[in-house]
Amino acid sequence: MDSPNVSFLSTCLNGLNVLSSVGILSVPYALAIGGWLSLILLFLIATATFYTGLLIKRCMDNNSNIRTYPDIGEFAFGKTGRLIVSIIMYTELYLVPIGFLILEGDNLSNMFPIGKVHIAGLGIGGKQLFVIIVALIILPTVWLDNLSLLSYVSTTGVFASLLIILSITWTGTFDGVGFHHKGTLVHWNGLPTTVSLYVFCYGAHTVFPMLYNSMRNKHHFSKVLLVCFLVATVGYASMAIVGYLMFGEEVKSEVTLNLPLNKVSSKVAIYTALMNPISKFALMLTPITNALKDLLPTTYKNRVTSILLSTVLVLSITIIALAVPFFGSLISLVGAFLNVTASILLPCLCYLKISDTYKKFRCETVVIVIMIMIAIVMAISGTYISLMEIAHNL
Repeated sequence: MDSPNVSFLSTCLNGLNVLSSVGILSVPYALAIGGWLSLILLFLIATATFYTGLLIKRCMDNNSNIRTYPDIGEFAFGKTGRLIVSIIMYTELYLVPIGFLILEGDNLSNMFPIGKVHIAGLGIGGKQLFVIIVALIILPTVWLDNLSLLSYVSTTGVFASLLIILSITWTGTFDGVGFHHKGTLVHWNGLPTTVSLYVFCYGAHTVFPMLYNSMRNKHHFSKVLLVCFLVATVGYASMAIVGYLMFGEEVKSEVTLNLPLNKVSSKVAIYTALMNPISKFALMLTPITNALKDLLPTTYKNRVTSILLSTVLVLSITIIALAVPFFGSLISLVGAFLNVTASILLPCLCYLKISDTYKKFRCETVVIVIMIMIAIVMAISGTYISLMEIAHNL
């Protein structure tokens, strides 16, 4: 992606792949804890994050030297801005793979229920054993230097999400589950968590500068964003509605855990949901490994150090996935704290500073300031509730 020669269609596919997150599995749960009216919030969040995507484009139009998301932070607020954006970005890249491992453990132990296994005197539960096995399978992919193959595999994200929606709809239509649940209009108490889970689905802004720079015709980037957000939102809304009608209030934080295991369509959905994170795991960890390598003295920048660093990262991620195995709570924490910050707060703040808009009292300035205030409330309330849920479940 170094030379800007990527076509409009390819950029749309890349953008959709980034937006096609494991959030697709948690949107029915988000709708169930927020009620039918929370769908309005999904569309509002989609609109707000589409708009902040446009703000990122405007920031980059301002200076051709901006290549990455931290560059925008530095251009707006100097070295401090760069540091804050980098911390948010790398923390997000670190926490999402933890969710991947929890997802794998939950679904595999649901499909192949096994009791405690004793290894070297240690009693390991079935779910924990699957988390460890998946981590060991993923480990060699993290050692790879050439990620072109993995990035090719990960473009299946778009098709995987589509396959999950279609196969779950098939389960409801033809495999005896049906769409009988009426649902509730609104659950006021559940709305902060619902908002956090919805925001998680649109947390792709850290990658937008890379997509923008890769484009042959950069002035078409606004259209790329529009296509990506429209298609992703139709996908997320469809999955939320189908899952909620099928399982009602009983829907789990990963909808795949509700599916009947004896149906082919269910197995297609579950296996697709399991394969997708494996292909994306290394892609998310590589930027962290590279950033850590850059901190080392030149003498230590070699292949062995790279393998050691990535192994330690996978080990630490596995330990956290075993200690905090709550997919819904973790995803809502990432959504509330990191995605709200990276996808709404930072683009608004950086744009105000870079464009000097904050000096002029215009309609757009008012809208951005209101968005900043709402985002702060969303981040604080969502983070607090997610942390309380994790503490309560521990």
